[in-house]
Amino acid sequence: MSVSDFLVLGATAVMAAAVPASTANAPKKTVVLVHGAFADGSSWSKVIPLLEAKGLNVVAVQNPLSSLAADVDATRRVIDAQPGPVILVGHSWGGVVISQAGVNDKVKALVYVAAFAPPKGVSINDLGKGQPAPWAGSLQADSAGYLRLTPEGVARHFAQDLPAVEISLIAATQGPAFSGIFDERLEAAAYETKPSWYIVAKNDGMIPPAAEAAMAKAIGAEVTELSTSHVPMLSRPREVADVILAAADALK
Repeated sequence: MSVSDFLVLGATAVMAAAVPASTANAPKKTVVLVHGAFADGSSWSKVIPLLEAKGLNVVAVQNPLSSLAADVDATRRVIDAQPGPVILVGHSWGGVVISQAGVNDKVKALVYVAAFAPPKGVSINDLGKGQPAPWAGSLQADSAGYLRLTPEGVARHFAQDLPAVEISLIAATQGPAFSGIFDERLEAAAYETKPSWYIVAKNDGMIPPAAEAAMAKAIGAEVTELSTSHVPMLSRPREVADVILAAADALK
């Protein structure tokens, strides 16, 4: 063995000894992304590579959007499959899902992205009672009661700050949501015991920004405001990724 080889081996041994075994062998943190109604897992396509570039595992849930229980089960299966701590992120309706699915020992932090965070025992329709949504006229129902937003509705209310080609893609790939989910009441609230972050979309056409700010305050979340439509993860992905990374960095 040459002197240079000996020095390289010695330096490697010193570096290995400097890293505690518990840290070196600790499973990586995983970000679990939960989409909302009128969307699918591809709504996180711009955020995922930014998180992976920072060394995080990332998994996007594909919600059936057939019931709260079904979406919570889909999310729990993903959480249970992860070997280490989970940062659970929800957009829009996904906020209801992560609030309930987040009552899981693996979940260490919650991030709400222009999302619903209702109190326990309250539904989305309860929150909006007496205040008709301006986008309600853009809904189309199929024979089974599943709702879609019209392309015009996506362009005007959902993703008005995106290029036309991206708006068309969202309209084409959206996940139809069963109308009954908006009457389902939250049964458990992980935000009561776990740290939360919240991104308020200041130009949101689906959830009133004032309502987002009120929900964020009610759950004691750390708030970031972005001047975006309802889909900041598509119009301002780097800023959304930064909030998720802050939540991940806060984990001990």
